[in-house]
Amino acid sequence: MVDDPDAPGPARNRPAIADSRVATGKGDDGTTGLLYGGPRISKDDDRTDAYGTVDEAVAALGVARAEADPTEELGSLLLRLQRELFVVGAELASNPGAWDRLQDGSTRVSEAMVTGLEDLLGDLERRIAMPTEFVVPGETRLSAAIELARTITRRAERRAVGLRRTGLLAGEWLVPYLNRLADLLWVLARAAEQAEDRVATPARSAPRPVRRRTGAPLS
Repeated sequence: MVDDPDAPGPARNRPAIADSRVATGKGDDGTTGLLYGGPRISKDDDRTDAYGTVDEAVAALGVARAEADPTEELGSLLLRLQRELFVVGAELASNPGAWDRLQDGSTRVSEAMVTGLEDLLGDLERRIAMPTEFVVPGETRLSAAIELARTITRRAERRAVGLRRTGLLAGEWLVPYLNRLADLLWVLARAAEQAEDRVATPARSAPRPVRRRTGAPLS
């Protein structure tokens, strides 16, 4: 196996990397492939930027999951969200010429995925004390990791909005999914804090009172 024959410079005639199942050298020219084939695209393409940002969110959720108890509800929920983000990434990384091959819930974000997040969000908001102003992340390691994932998810959402504007999204539910997910992660961070009997630090030095909690926080 050799590198892309159209690659510029000395990479053109280099052999494939020996004894590696991961490194092929095909991307040494700064391009990458899409799912279901089609022309290779630049690694700084807007699509690559978008699904790379989703990959960052998956990794940040992995940091959060490493802090959570895998036997409790929050740990399993974080894993579910990581897996759903793989669906988001697949849709973003798919060749437009093969969009008819995408499947809802597997390689394309579905309305049911958005509804699932909305159900979780509504349930959580009923179970925790909701701050009434902006809060500063960092009350616990777990909540801080979830907040990091939230901000990365917002960046992925911004990238996806740009792709939608230029007709490079396969379906209509990807942007709403990322929007709901970022909202959910904010609430999950508060739930994680309250599960450890901690209260989010307000952005102002004179905080407003929080609403009374009506149920047990997610543990």
